[in-house]
Amino acid sequence: MNAPAEPPLLPLLRQLIAEQGPIPVASYMALALGHPRHGYYTTRDPFGARGDFVTAPEISQLFGECLAIWCALVWDAMKRPLPLRLAELGPGRGTLMADVTRTLERIAPAMAQGATLHLVETSPVLRRAQEAALHGRNAAWHARFDEIPDGPLLLVANEFFDALPVQQFLRTAAGWCERCVDWDAAAGRLAFRSGPPLPGAVPPVLAAAPEGGVFEVSPAATALAGEIGARLAAAPGAALVVDYGRRAPASGDTLAAIQGGRKDADPLAAPGEADLTAHVDFAALAHALSRGGAATWGPVAQGELLTALGIKQRLAALAGRATPAQIERLESGARRLIAPEGMGTLFLALAAATPGLPAPPGFEPLR
Repeated sequence: MNAPAEPPLLPLLRQLIAEQGPIPVASYMALALGHPRHGYYTTRDPFGARGDFVTAPEISQLFGECLAIWCALVWDAMKRPLPLRLAELGPGRGTLMADVTRTLERIAPAMAQGATLHLVETSPVLRRAQEAALHGRNAAWHARFDEIPDGPLLLVANEFFDALPVQQFLRTAAGWCERCVDWDAAAGRLAFRSGPPLPGAVPPVLAAAPEGGVFEVSPAATALAGEIGARLAAAPGAALVVDYGRRAPASGDTLAAIQGGRKDADPLAAPGEADLTAHVDFAALAHALSRGGAATWGPVAQGELLTALGIKQRLAALAGRATPAQIERLESGARRLIAPEGMGTLFLALAAATPGLPAPPGFEPLR
């Protein structure tokens, strides 16, 4: 039996390590996901039943329909400005934006007609899928958030921030050190290695963490959140972030590789061939958005948000004119989205908006 082919990115990583020494985890993650020729997201469509994972929009149209309701209500609170930039970060196959725009055409036609779609996507493969999903709609593509034209903005980001590179710090006997990726010649594979001690690299509350503890930060995520916050402070708008993660900083290694639907793959085994993710630090995102000038709410559990937006009522309406097989698919999808044993509590939602706007739907304070 022939040995598995070596991932095309691996020799490039070996060369980089030979020239520069061990590379930080964040650099490894950025190359594995975004290398222009051999990166995971630049070479394939990873979504759906034939991909490595299934996101909420692929599970059920109910997710996109609920987010459309959120957008319509926030737009109304913004006093219905037009033209409007309706944007998405990391739009996948375009399924979410297609469901959102289709729903807006029904419930808020003036908004749908006056909005231009803006998709922030770097993958040529996924851009083609998005163009097919949004055929005939007024859409533009951008490589970066700051390329979206000025003006009133509604922004959604579903399972986007978890794929941004994270720095990892490892608690050793010598103190906290940055975790790096090195080439282990004896084993013939990539391996983790700790760099020199970095005093002050982690919050003081974790200074006494036990040896072997790992702490993660994402400068890329907080920098982007700061940009979004500044944009919302300068012009009317709001943003909704939905992802899996934690509410507050904590120690723990959350870097994971997803391949073939499995989340227990070795993150160093097949660079460029597997998705790499890490849990989102929602407290850090909220702080960066606020520092940029936006008001923030949450996070709240995804199940709570979708329930507040009427997912059960919409399910009942669709089931009233569906076949038994369709009803089963709709009910199964809704359960996955909102049940605690599904995505309902693992996934969190964070909202940000221009200061002075009321709390967005699903984030209203309890009375």
